[in-house]
Amino acid sequence: QVQLVESGGGLVQAGGSLRLSCAGSGRTFSSPGMGWFRQAPGKEREFVANIRWGTGSTDYAESVKGRFTISRDNAKNTVYLQMNSLKPEDTAVYYCAATNRPYYTNYVARTSGFYDYWGQGTQVTVSS
Repeated sequence: QVQLVESGGGLVQAGGSLRLSCAGSGRTFSSPGMGWFRQAPGKEREFVANIRWGTGSTDYAESVKGRFTISRDNAKNTVYLQMNSLKPEDTAVYYCAATNRPYYTNYVARTSGFYDYWGQGTQVTVSS
């Protein structure tokens, strides 16, 4: 069983920064790819970013490109989401997710159904 635990959420003013962490653990945690999603009240869960564990290649939603950076620490089995220039519309619960699928396209990795494991979420609130 794989467990994902997010941390780092909180309240920040517009223009500020936060760094989210997602630590993976379990019997054999070796996910080929991990992603971040977010869900605001009354809205559907949406893709934020994805990283391929082996190559480190990344993909971002247009709404966060240039402001957010996804990265990983192989030794710690941890994925990070550095969020800069935060806006009130970034307010949401942020979830990390992991997939068992070794080969995939960016297109499918933008869909929540692609992932096999999810964290419990961490709240990010950006005040104006």
